[in-house]
Amino acid sequence: MSDPTSMEAKSAEHEAVDVRQLHPRDLEAVIRLDSKIVGHRRDEYFKVKLEQALADTGIKVSLAAESDGMFAGFCLCRVYYGEFGSLERVAALDTFGVNPDFRGRGVGKALLRQLRTNLLGLGISRIQTEVDWGKPDLLTFLQHAGFVPAPRLALDLDLEAARRREETD
Repeated sequence: MSDPTSMEAKSAEHEAVDVRQLHPRDLEAVIRLDSKIVGHRRDEYFKVKLEQALADTGIKVSLAAESDGMFAGFCLCRVYYGEFGSLERVAALDTFGVNPDFRGRGVGKALLRQLRTNLLGLGISRIQTEVDWGKPDLLTFLQHAGFVPAPRLALDLDLEAARRREETD
């Protein structure tokens, strides 16, 4: 049975992709798909992330994609009402995955297209995400989707290294 919130996307070069709201019942499918991508299971990570994406905010924008009756992809996304001093509502694309067996079939494009449509309908005009530089395929996909480097710089602080530096000063 089709989810009433789903939308089917089809183009001449891609097979049908059914995009729908992500549900708590999708947790195991998300974990299995992610483990196929990264090579190991991240059960606790996705338990927390899925719970946050589906419960912490009143606006649920995370999506699942199915093709040929199989769970083919997902995106975990949250809406924030301002961060780091900005009052602008923004969506944060936290985790994005497409089953390697379905790459090149329009699954990722369908997920981002539906996410964009949903967010624009909510009056949200920007998505932020972070990508590991060691994932050139993902970087290329996001670039083709229209993502560009942000005008701000993300910084990390290694707390142990900072503590050691202070001890030697």
